[in-house]
Amino acid sequence: MYFFLSILSFADICYTTVIVPKMLVNFLSEKKTISYAECLTQMYFFLAFGNTDSYLLAAMAIDRYVAICNPFHYVTVMNRRCCALLLAFSITFSYLHSLLHVLLMNQLTFCASNVIHHFFCDINPVLKLSCSSTFVIEVVDKTEGLASVMAPFLCILISYLRILISVLKIPSAAGKCKAFSTCSSHLTVVTLFYGSISYVYFRPLSSYTLQERIATINYTVLTPMLNPFIYSLRNKDMKHGLEKVLNKIKSQMGRFPSTKAN
Repeated sequence: MYFFLSILSFADICYTTVIVPKMLVNFLSEKKTISYAECLTQMYFFLAFGNTDSYLLAAMAIDRYVAICNPFHYVTVMNRRCCALLLAFSITFSYLHSLLHVLLMNQLTFCASNVIHHFFCDINPVLKLSCSSTFVIEVVDKTEGLASVMAPFLCILISYLRILISVLKIPSAAGKCKAFSTCSSHLTVVTLFYGSISYVYFRPLSSYTLQERIATINYTVLTPMLNPFIYSLRNKDMKHGLEKVLNKIKSQMGRFPSTKAN
């Protein structure tokens, strides 16, 4: 679990680094520009790290399944070779998926507006600027792209269904709570990640609204930022430290004098 968690943290750092620095520069500058090569490069790494995140979440679901359903065989099943293979598959497939979409995007002709109505170079807003046919890339996006998103999601879903069946067979309530608590952090991250992605991408291209653009901030900035906190909340030292900080804030706020209306 900690192996995949460390890789996920690294991927999240890279994921946000691809988008946030350029986005902040554009927010603070009057001339908000990005070159064609920079746009495709940003799109490539955005798709690559985003898909790597989704496959790592699936690998972590498999890890949780083995830990809960086959605890005595966990060390032999989830050995270094198995973890390395899962990681290699996640990275290889994600980068091939990203390369396919960027190569197809590079075949398009852009002769109309050059204004991208988004915070970064995402597929849908860039496609809307094309004056050539986008049929092929839209078909690939709705087939291969959908499969690349649904495959890890189905893996997560099946893993947790098997976990649920196994947990319900545990006789004691304490045992059930302990088993569910080991999955709570991962489930929270999965819900945040896939919830925002489904809201943005499972809609027609023409309906790419301001609300959907803002929703992308959830899985490109907010979710990667919250992941370390979500996983750390199960740590007792982290909980104790957070309680101390909150109590200190409350005590400091209590020292402010109250104002009474005359």
